[in-house]
Amino acid sequence: MTAYPRHAQALAALADRGRLRSLAPRLGHDFASNDYLGLAGSDVLRDAARAALDRGVAVGAGGSRLLRGNDSEHEALEALAARHFSTEAALFMGGGFAANQAIFASLPMPDDLVLYDALIHASAHDGMRLGRAETQSFVHNDANDAQAQITTWRTKGGKGRIWLAIESLYSMGGDFAPLADFAALAAAQDAVLVVDEAHATGLYGPTGRGLTEGMAHDANLLTLHTCGKALGISGALICGAADLTQTLINKARGFIYATAPSPLNAALVAAALHHLHANPQRRTATQALVDHAHATAAKHGFTGLQSQILPILLGTDQRVMQVAKSLQQRGYDIRGIRPPTVPRGTARLRISITLNTTADVISQMFEDLAQVTA
Repeated sequence: MTAYPRHAQALAALADRGRLRSLAPRLGHDFASNDYLGLAGSDVLRDAARAALDRGVAVGAGGSRLLRGNDSEHEALEALAARHFSTEAALFMGGGFAANQAIFASLPMPDDLVLYDALIHASAHDGMRLGRAETQSFVHNDANDAQAQITTWRTKGGKGRIWLAIESLYSMGGDFAPLADFAALAAAQDAVLVVDEAHATGLYGPTGRGLTEGMAHDANLLTLHTCGKALGISGALICGAADLTQTLINKARGFIYATAPSPLNAALVAAALHHLHANPQRRTATQALVDHAHATAAKHGFTGLQSQILPILLGTDQRVMQVAKSLQQRGYDIRGIRPPTVPRGTARLRISITLNTTADVISQMFEDLAQVTA
């Protein structure tokens, strides 16, 4: 007999619908991680960690950054990130979820409008719920619909600033935002363009600085670069105008009241940025694997893929989990993604291409995928 019968019933209902989540070990070839450049378990970061510890970098911060937790490694990383991403300032936080939440909870003012893509990340939604601004979605990747929403809001008397929120590369669809269209709209409306670069940082842009590279000097652009994906570590960098980062330091509860990220972690993020700047071959090698994956997928009838994130839509929750299990039994770490993470009726395999695999393994995986979905 459980002491929490209502919780047990809710879990049983999730299981009946094929939506019960559980933790699973890492097994098989990596087609599930966001470690796109293969840095997470690399000698590059192991050596950087040893070097940082040898020079006395602390493992723990010991407090929030507004108390004694502010370390020279945090400040050095933020200065490096501002230069690296060509912005006035940068703020390092413990993770992308906390950083995104802080942006939307703390920066838009009460008379402002947060206008967000319908498929924006859950962390942005949580931030908006905590914020004081009005919020409105627009059709995914549709700048014309965003313009129509602005017109409607202004007609109804909206007078504040608009915060136009998108992702440069969407984590579940693997599709790119039409950045030029949204940048033009933001410029025309004097809006702040907030771009989550989580899945583009390190891999895209002329030198791997994300898809906003070349436009990051714009004072009306705020970017989020997470450090737990292509950079191989954890944490997040919010990059933009100094007035905005200072506002976060003063108003973001997830920053003010949280123990600071590990100084060692900050040192490793800095090492990753330096390494990627000096070794562009990691990006080109990953892109070659992505190109191979797209070509191989097309041969088996899986088309419309755009990036290193390959969504294979299978429809029902039960089917996607059955197919994922079959592939796992064949030696591939591939996971099923179900609502509410993705819209109802679009349960999918989310296959990611990283430097942790090879072209031969990718080819065999698609052969097996075609068999189990036939």
